[in-house]
Amino acid sequence: MAEPQAESEPLLGRARGGGGDCPAGLTTCRSIQVGPGATARWDLCIDQAVVFIEDAIQYRSINHRVDASSTWLYRRYYSNVCQRTLSFTIFLILFLAFIETPSSLTSTADVRYRAVPWEPPCGLTESVEVLCLLVFAADLSVKGYLFGWAHFQKNLWLLGYLVVLVVSLVDWTVSLSLVCHEPLRIRRLLRPFFLLQNSSMMKKTLKCIHWSLPEMASVGLLLAIHLCLFTMFGMLLFAGGKQDDGQDRERLTYFQNLPESLTSLLVLLTTANNPDVMIPAYSKNRAYAIFFIVFTVIGSLFLMNLLTAIIYSQFRGYLMKSLQTSLFRRRLGTRAAFEVLSSMAGEGGAFPQAVGVKPQNLLQVLQKVQLDSFHKQAMMETLRSYGSVPLSADEFQKLFNELDRSVVKEHPPRPEYQSPFLQSAQFLFGHYYFDYLGNLIALANLVSICVFLVLDADVLPAERDDFVLGILNCVFIVYYLLEMLLKVFALGLRGYLSYPSNVFDGLLTIVLLNFLHKWDPHSHLQPLAGTPEATYQMTVELPFRDILEEPREDELMERLSQHPHLRLCR
Repeated sequence: MAEPQAESEPLLGRARGGGGDCPAGLTTCRSIQVGPGATARWDLCIDQAVVFIEDAIQYRSINHRVDASSTWLYRRYYSNVCQRTLSFTIFLILFLAFIETPSSLTSTADVRYRAVPWEPPCGLTESVEVLCLLVFAADLSVKGYLFGWAHFQKNLWLLGYLVVLVVSLVDWTVSLSLVCHEPLRIRRLLRPFFLLQNSSMMKKTLKCIHWSLPEMASVGLLLAIHLCLFTMFGMLLFAGGKQDDGQDRERLTYFQNLPESLTSLLVLLTTANNPDVMIPAYSKNRAYAIFFIVFTVIGSLFLMNLLTAIIYSQFRGYLMKSLQTSLFRRRLGTRAAFEVLSSMAGEGGAFPQAVGVKPQNLLQVLQKVQLDSFHKQAMMETLRSYGSVPLSADEFQKLFNELDRSVVKEHPPRPEYQSPFLQSAQFLFGHYYFDYLGNLIALANLVSICVFLVLDADVLPAERDDFVLGILNCVFIVYYLLEMLLKVFALGLRGYLSYPSNVFDGLLTIVLLNFLHKWDPHSHLQPLAGTPEATYQMTVELPFRDILEEPREDELMERLSQHPHLRLCR
């Protein structure tokens, strides 16, 4: 009986679409049919499919190790416990800035009553910091092992991660050797990098800014030329001649020399000092207003808007590119899982007649995948409808298209009344126009409070007559209580509590607060038809679905063939 081969050997061996064998010595998911080795290989293939599907769900890269130990480590690393621990570590090392010397963390910001801030003894914050650095070192080591040395050398973020850790540890050692009396702590400047490196959104934002810089630089150059030309013209127009009266001296303050002129026009470009910078020159000669008008039209209304349009265009282009990359990663991950599962043999060592994935194998995989219960239940119900018919690649992909939908919980059904009068009342008080009426009443309550505050602004609190305001508040509170009871009558208690806005309104009503915020634009929407527990709507990718290109099969197979740890046998 053969034993499972090493990780360097291909994991998929059966040629797609045929029953021929792979070259000698090639171990696949179906090459061992009996014995403990076959069980281990079977479990490995299931775990590989689970990992690839989880990569597809989270839009992660699949270019990582897929042997048994690496698969186990990979799932543990991306578990909720490990990721939350890493996030807490990042928060902790950034929070140290509030208590480290010099600290401004006091009970009050008033300098008259602010006490001397607490200074931690030497070694306390350093102990917490070194624990955080050790966690980051373990994080880097796991990433380097899972993705391999070749990927580590090409990834600038991981290389920067290593450099920042080394510099931080060296600087920490210097701090302890000098008993926390060093003049400069370099590692404090490097701490935000830990947040950047572990946040995909931060990375995408920085990449987008780097991608947009060339286009932004061209418009920035036009702005600089525009600013320099008008600065020289302004100095020639306004800085010459005798400065006798006050207006001339005021004009000279704006265009006294090159730095002052450049600063004045730079601020004018943002319209922050408009029309203050123009009034002294305009008072002497109205024709000088043409200079400022032309400068504002070209700079503020044309070039600044052009810069805004370029930034929007570049960010939108990067958004489309990011969505396309995410879609490709999801399709690639699901295809990799299909390839792994389709290579598993049938019972007794016989190969399946049709190329595909057995539903029972996929059910076993879905039970181990970290996925929310709503999506998992919907996918498993769809999968059971296939019976024992193997799933083709298209059917497999369509099954996982369910991941592109988001879950919307249905509200509980409304109570049913037999009386026509009660049915009419239920329709009336359950309509979204009744919510609009409540919003108007809340607005009137707010306006009344503001009016009384303005009228009594010059009156001392002890001398104010709040009788009328108190009567109005009582009227509004009675209406809020009545509104809450009518909504409970129309929607039922469970239906009332299923709307967050109603819960918010009810809590404020119970504690008799005067200010009420009741806007819920989705409260009038009726539940969509679907399962009794949840319905689905398309996510943010839907508006771009007509623009995004679905990855072709040859692109997916070509990318899978380039996987450093997963080789397909053809």
